[in-house]
Amino acid sequence: MAKAYEELELKDDFMFSVIMRDPKYVKPFLETILRIKIAKIEYPEVQKNIDIAAGAKGIRLDVYVEDEKHTEFNLEMQTTTARNLPKRMRYYQGMIDINLLRKSMNYSKLKKCFVIFICTYDPFDKDSYVYSFRNTCKEYPEMELGDDTYKIFFNTKGKNGSISSEQKELLKYIQTSELPENCTDSLIKDLDYALQMARNNEEWRNDYMTLELMKQEQYEEGKQEGKHEAVA
Repeated sequence: MAKAYEELELKDDFMFSVIMRDPKYVKPFLETILRIKIAKIEYPEVQKNIDIAAGAKGIRLDVYVEDEKHTEFNLEMQTTTARNLPKRMRYYQGMIDINLLRKSMNYSKLKKCFVIFICTYDPFDKDSYVYSFRNTCKEYPEMELGDDTYKIFFNTKGKNGSISSEQKELLKYIQTSELPENCTDSLIKDLDYALQMARNNEEWRNDYMTLELMKQEQYEEGKQEGKHEAVA
């Protein structure tokens, strides 16, 4: 059963997407979670749809942004345990690349790309805060392929690994949506403020309710189709 709108937390897909529509939140979020500096977010594309061809499985990206150096960042919330999560990430990466090539038709136009899954469970059962993957050579592990792709899984329930206190606090806030007492972290305070404001946004409330109704209708249609196929 879907959550009531006023109960949505930052880790909920809809709420995360609408809050990250604002560059003033997504920029420091990326800077904190990745420990990098970004001068400017060129454009945010929230819940970007990529459909390559009729009959192909399309994707909807939660948050898709680009910085001033044309590095791409795809942020995805993952709150339910999913099988084949690594292959899902591979598919997302491939679809993003194909979408770019369709526009430019030149491999040299492929950009540095980070696909980031923020999981509210441990995707690899190692109790690590973060799992980062790059393509390297099996025979010469120090040699990277140089394809400029980065695949990163964050675990909001992590306990192990060397990450900053700011990263730990951000992951904890994503998990709980509870502002710590005497919080001094400006990003977390800003995110909590944005969450409270979003919960009172009637336009977004209506969008959420419409989306949930559509999901329910699709579910009911699927059940009916399943019954008809079983009878046939």
